[in-house]
Amino acid sequence: MKILIACCLVMATIGIHGVGFDALLRAMMWSRALTKSGVWRVAPLVIGLTCWLILIHLAEISVWGMFYFWQGCLPDLESAIYFSGGAYTTVGGDIVLPKPWRLFTPLESLTGALMFGLSTGLFFAVVSRWIHNWMERQAALKPRSPAP
Repeated sequence: MKILIACCLVMATIGIHGVGFDALLRAMMWSRALTKSGVWRVAPLVIGLTCWLILIHLAEISVWGMFYFWQGCLPDLESAIYFSGGAYTTVGGDIVLPKPWRLFTPLESLTGALMFGLSTGLFFAVVSRWIHNWMERQAALKPRSPAP
């Protein structure tokens, strides 16, 4: 039964990440954010992208934490989310789950590491696109020297 519960938590995490990515990419396409270039035009977008990715991860941490609290693994919701944040980020902490639930800790850590990898990949792809746009714009603005 615990394996099924663990799989459901992993699938919920992946689902939240997918929905969050979908909302982010739709907003970026709608606002034509991927066509922008230049520090002052892109800086607010980098801040927004970063904040959105953090919110996605906080939602995922909260789901795991609420589950731990619901199952009575930890005495209060604050402790449960604190524990979940430490496990999800692989930082660890000073709280441990009761023995029947301990195997959820490495599973949450592995899931968090994979979700961070996805977020990092998306962040890299988007920032690479902005850098590419800037380089193309700079090349277009630079006067070409006549051929010899």
